[in-house]
Amino acid sequence: MEKRFSKPSRDKSYIYGKHALEEALRNAPQVIKKVFFAPEMDDRNLRDLVRGKNIPTAELKSKEAGRIVGEDTAHQGVIAIANLEKLMVDFDDFVQKIEVSNDTMLVLLDELTDPQNVGAIIRSAAAFGVAGVLMPPHNQAPLTGSVVKASAGMVFRVPIVSIGNVNRTIEILRERYFFRAYALAMQGPKTVSEERYDAPSIFIVGNEGKGIRQKTFEHCDVTLRIPMHPRCESLNASVSAAVALYAWSERHPDALK
Repeated sequence: MEKRFSKPSRDKSYIYGKHALEEALRNAPQVIKKVFFAPEMDDRNLRDLVRGKNIPTAELKSKEAGRIVGEDTAHQGVIAIANLEKLMVDFDDFVQKIEVSNDTMLVLLDELTDPQNVGAIIRSAAAFGVAGVLMPPHNQAPLTGSVVKASAGMVFRVPIVSIGNVNRTIEILRERYFFRAYALAMQGPKTVSEERYDAPSIFIVGNEGKGIRQKTFEHCDVTLRIPMHPRCESLNASVSAAVALYAWSERHPDALK
């Protein structure tokens, strides 16, 4: 009997859920290779959208679905095979095409390992007008179905940019494009709401446990902190990023249009 599912690889991931698939089909249909529908999945609009993109389909059996995405995962009767590598934009191509202004914000993920955090940060990036999310190739959670789910499908709306060396990337953005690099840390001298953000900006979000590496701190212009009640020691990476991006968007309402 032919096996229709196999383990994910660099060029194959599984995305699941109606909303995630619809976002992919409307914004990045090139990543979808095949869609599996459960017989009881009666969303005709979604089926028609898949058919309109000329993407092959097959029947999704309940045992296969549980094995692929987990028995307790709410896949809503639809799983798609996707090549999420096709979402990644090359850094050099990205910076050549982007229109840089004081309303430009980028987010750089510096070795985050939790897919839920990565997805949540991408979702916040979409919500607050970020122009791109930059991801290094090493020690970084890659794009997966879990990231897609946590982002509520926003990985298909926000440019996800592949970079090489983190510190060199920051140098290029500062020296060639006049970005101001911000580090988020507990002991920053200024709060996220005090900064004026009067230049193109890039937020660096560090590893969940270790934070931003010292060498990367040295490449940043400003270290910011989030003021908190003493009873709370810290926020996780994705929540910290959301607070910082909101503070930036307050200074740049045009980014939300």
